[in-house]
Amino acid sequence: MFDSLARLFRSEDPAAGHHISGALALAALLVEAARRDDDYAPTERAAILRILMREEELDEAAAQALLLKAETAQQEAVDVFRFTHALKESTPFEDRVRILEDLWDVILTDGDRDFEEDHLVRKVCGLLGIPDRDSGLARARVEARQV
Repeated sequence: MFDSLARLFRSEDPAAGHHISGALALAALLVEAARRDDDYAPTERAAILRILMREEELDEAAAQALLLKAETAQQEAVDVFRFTHALKESTPFEDRVRILEDLWDVILTDGDRDFEEDHLVRKVCGLLGIPDRDSGLARARVEARQV
């Protein structure tokens, strides 16, 4: 945490200024969601891999490689803005709700939902220009699939 704060004040985000792909941005945002409750569970990692294989049409090895890059990018990032910015640039508005469904999928996978995770989704909604109502509907769809 203190390293992130120091980078923020010194503007030393290691990836600042570098282009980030939509695929890496999605993966890093999903890792952020999984780590938000300070418990990066194996079930959450498996959910991220499943999502990456589906959304990015990757085989398991490519999804694993992308996830490793995403874990590093997320850990080194000061905040989620560069990830949401890349997603906003690479994803048409009508497809952005799917990103929220993916976030909710990871968040709800461990059976526990906390304030920090809810806060992340609200922040992502704002940065992607998605109304809160659409987030609630996305969560409901994910909950219905997980039953």
